[in-house]
Amino acid sequence: MMMVSDDCLVECKIDDDSDEDDGGGEQMSTPPPPPPPEFASKPPTPPTAPATPTPTCPVNRDPYGINKHLQVEVSDVLAEPAAPRSIDKVWLYSVTGFEKTRSWTYRGLTLLLAVPFALLCGVFLAILACLHVWFVVPCIQLSNTFLPCLRSLCVCSVNMFISPFCASLALCCSQIAISLSNKDWHPTGDKEAARV
Repeated sequence: MMMVSDDCLVECKIDDDSDEDDGGGEQMSTPPPPPPPEFASKPPTPPTAPATPTPTCPVNRDPYGINKHLQVEVSDVLAEPAAPRSIDKVWLYSVTGFEKTRSWTYRGLTLLLAVPFALLCGVFLAILACLHVWFVVPCIQLSNTFLPCLRSLCVCSVNMFISPFCASLALCCSQIAISLSNKDWHPTGDKEAARV
């Protein structure tokens, strides 16, 4: 459905002569009905100032799930069977102690080690990127450029030197024939007969 703004609409006043003839007096003025909602224009919205981005912590810190194996719950480590049970308060304090110790130890270690390890990872990845961009890819591209020339040189040298040598060696060796007979074959038990 096509929307039409109010600017394109034209107000048409229709005078009905039959009403004047019948009543003869005052004509009743009624306001025109409002346009249908699909043709009504929306009031202009005042311009709003652009919202300043506020730094927020990301909700998902592991979007690709590379550390899903580290999501350990209490039930993955501690579990009590149904028959021998500890006191409820002991179980509750054990679970709470496990969770608090794990979370605060992790927070303390990340407070000490996270920033230096992140810096080391950044330096390591920067070195890898620099080597890849400035050494590995240029070497590959240069080798792709020069390999056809080297290939043609290798093919020429093989055709000029190695191929004739191998062909002549094959012709020389093609006349050699080896024949074996039972007389030449001696079992291991007949060593004396072979010596005589």
